Amino acid sequence: MQNRRRFLTTALAAATLPGLTWADIGAPAYLAAAREPDGAFALHGLSGRSKPLFRIPLPGRGHAAAAHPRIAEAVAFARRPGAFALVIDCAKGQIIHRLTAPAGHHFYGHGTYIAGGDILCTTENHIDSGTGRIGLWSRSRGYLRVGSFASGGIGPHDILRLDDDVLAVANGGIRTHPAHGRDKLNLDTMRPNLSYLSADGALVEQLELAPELHHASIRHLASGPDGTLAFAMQWQGDPAESAPLLGLHRRGEAAVLAQADLANAIAMQGYAGSVAFDGTGAFVAITSPRGGRVQVFDRAGRLVSVQRRADACGIATDRDGGFLMTDGLGGTWSLTDRQMHATGKSNLAWDNHLVAVS
Repeated sequence: MQNRRRFLTTALAAATLPGLTWADIGAPAYLAAAREPDGAFALHGLSGRSKPLFRIPLPGRGHAAAAHPRIAEAVAFARRPGAFALVIDCAKGQIIHRLTAPAGHHFYGHGTYIAGGDILCTTENHIDSGTGRIGLWSRSRGYLRVGSFASGGIGPHDILRLDDDVLAVANGGIRTHPAHGRDKLNLDTMRPNLSYLSADGALVEQLELAPELHHASIRHLASGPDGTLAFAMQWQGDPAESAPLLGLHRRGEAAVLAQADLANAIAMQGYAGSVAFDGTGAFVAITSPRGGRVQVFDRAGRLVSVQRRADACGIATDRDGGFLMTDGLGGTWSLTDRQMHATGKSNLAWDNHLVAVS
């Protein structure tokens, strides 16, 4: 334990190394992966009003990115099971490191920084055992792999750093194996959970849903201004069943499950693609590219608004107070006061996630 604490203290000091900040390169507000008309893929930086600021080519389809909290640097992750994680100097528009998962591991599409920005944490699958791991990479040592610890479950997907360097991990509960592509191998026995882990890998708290919801795979996360965590789920059970796709949780308390009425629940087709709080923290929204819907709930879990938008998936907090969204048809949208307003149109097919830059 002392060695790990000393390591994190050293990393925190190293994270103060100089470098161009996000403000130095025009203060991009969001990162988003996209497919381009010629079939190529790239990571794009967007302004707060969704204006393109930079573009970095990717070798394949991207899923999400991790933005460094201060330096103009990001890590772009492949769609799971991921074969690449690329560290990008967003000031120069260059790939500066290529992360390779250790033998027997693959990436799951998300990451976050701790220790003042020196340690990158990546969600991973240990292929032979099927257990989830959190990989640790030191930025000050050229993104050297410096360790890993258990994620607290199977199929860790999204990961967030909370204010005190506690990690929130969405363990989706679904076992996969690269030899079987994206096939789900354990639907009968899956046990998703939301795990809170300390920076040295200790399990701080864990949330499991009721047994009848064991098919609700916890996939994506968003953090509210008061520390409330929102988690988006994807239902792996009977498609005719109406299951919640959004949960709200504060550490030490029971989860609030947001349940839409039957018609709106069925319309989402059991699939929440992404999740975000609005700029006030009073509302939280989930998207469904399958259902072509965006559902907005209040903090008590009550459905307050439904918007229709084909292939809507990416969503993030809009700094002007509402939500900013992207869709697979090239559109970007703001959602405020229960109204959607177009903010841009391109020939890009935006991918799953819109990642806010600190």
